[in-house]
Amino acid sequence: MAHISEFKQNLLRMFRARIPFISINSIERARVLEVVQQLALEINIPIYVHSLSHGTMDIRSKKYINEDRSVAGGIDFAVQNIAQRQNLTFVFTEITDIEDDNLVSRHLYDCVVQAIERGGSICIITTKSIWPQLQRLGMTISLDPPNEEEMLEIVKECVMPYKGSIPIDWEEIDYKMAATILANMTKIEAENVLATQMAKGSLTKDDLKDLSSAKDKLFSNISGLEKVKIDPNTLSVAGLDGLRKWLDNQRQLMTADLKPRKLRPPRGVLLVGVPGCGKSLSAKFVAASWNLPLYRLDFASIQGMYVGQSENRLKDAFNSADNAAPCVLWIDEIEKGLAATSTDSSGVTTRMIGQFLFWLQEGTAKVFVVATSNDVSKLPPELIRRGRFDELFFVDLPSDVERRDIINLYIKRNLLREPSVEVSEQLVAQSEGFAGSDLESAVREVAVQAVIHGDDIINDELYLKCFNNIVPLSKTAPERIEAIRLWGRERAVHASGAEWEISKADKPTGKRSILI
Repeated sequence: MAHISEFKQNLLRMFRARIPFISINSIERARVLEVVQQLALEINIPIYVHSLSHGTMDIRSKKYINEDRSVAGGIDFAVQNIAQRQNLTFVFTEITDIEDDNLVSRHLYDCVVQAIERGGSICIITTKSIWPQLQRLGMTISLDPPNEEEMLEIVKECVMPYKGSIPIDWEEIDYKMAATILANMTKIEAENVLATQMAKGSLTKDDLKDLSSAKDKLFSNISGLEKVKIDPNTLSVAGLDGLRKWLDNQRQLMTADLKPRKLRPPRGVLLVGVPGCGKSLSAKFVAASWNLPLYRLDFASIQGMYVGQSENRLKDAFNSADNAAPCVLWIDEIEKGLAATSTDSSGVTTRMIGQFLFWLQEGTAKVFVVATSNDVSKLPPELIRRGRFDELFFVDLPSDVERRDIINLYIKRNLLREPSVEVSEQLVAQSEGFAGSDLESAVREVAVQAVIHGDDIINDELYLKCFNNIVPLSKTAPERIEAIRLWGRERAVHASGAEWEISKADKPTGKRSILI
């Protein structure tokens, strides 16, 4: 990752070394040219810039010296001048079709050969690959979008001049938060977002949410990822107190300055456990409570039919997530995309697992991963070892207290009349073994009857009847559920915050019981 100071220093060295061909990989042409102009003035060398809109310009004096706007005309002009004068530098901003052997790349190649003989330098600004024979004549340098430190300077440069003209309620911590939100956007994108906010005549702390929303819109259709819309007003989670407390601590780390302590941002959490107990809902809850955009990584859409296609798509998806940071990346049922199987003769899954693990461990962008799994036995061991995810939580069937909270939550959400205290306790006892989705289905059936027949039909008998009609997964597939619970008790942290304990009666058989 080359940011502005490193980029400027490296480009200065290349100019002084008279590298004959320099390819600058960046999507920010204006930002690159700002650096080029600074260097031209600092080291006092002639640098000429060609564009399709204006022709060739002396970047120091801003005077146009050749009106031929075509690429071929610009290259011919560079060849003529390099032949007559030494140590000239030409920068081409819009050269296309140089990815393989063709007339344009051959024409540019001859120009670079001429530059080698006369101490000249040819630079191009592009985001595409370059014909290998041409690339071997020089070097490549990249300029990435502004990181948090650079973005902080950009934010202050945009906002500070308006202090005194409009009410600005931001303090230093707000400027840093804005820089965190806008990081990895281009400079012009960030300036446009800030200008739009200030155009309403003030800048308040509430505008930070709008900055996040504006960035979210820019990345709403990014490669390999699906934007998930969530309504924080209707999203709530009952139970899972241990997971929620842990997430509160991680939220502080997402905004804190971790560099002095050499810490990386939180990378995420792996949620395993019984189906229907709130694992997927937790991903939405994290994004809503942290006020961050939520993206879902769909492995089905990434799979390609050609060699290397799946791996490239996965890499693009991760790059897109890094650019959208800070954000939450939701990987639902991760075992379906990264299952370790013996039938993968092509090795695609193995390579995708390696790519995912590398990104998860080495990435520095503030992308918080929430991965869920119903069948962790299918996951490769290297994915669930310590150091990959920040924590591994097991989401079990809800306890009595959690079932009571979940039932009350859905009753209030569906605007239903509450049952009597006695029946409420009976429902809690009757629903032992129910998952959260089972409880939702039971209460939903009461709500359906209320819509059809009116609220007067709601009584204790209706609640009992609707709950009696539910057959939970723990009864239809008891062996599967018990196997999942046994794995979680031995290898994961309980999401409810309770401690696992082994009862004396269970020790001889190896079975475990829990005390909630």
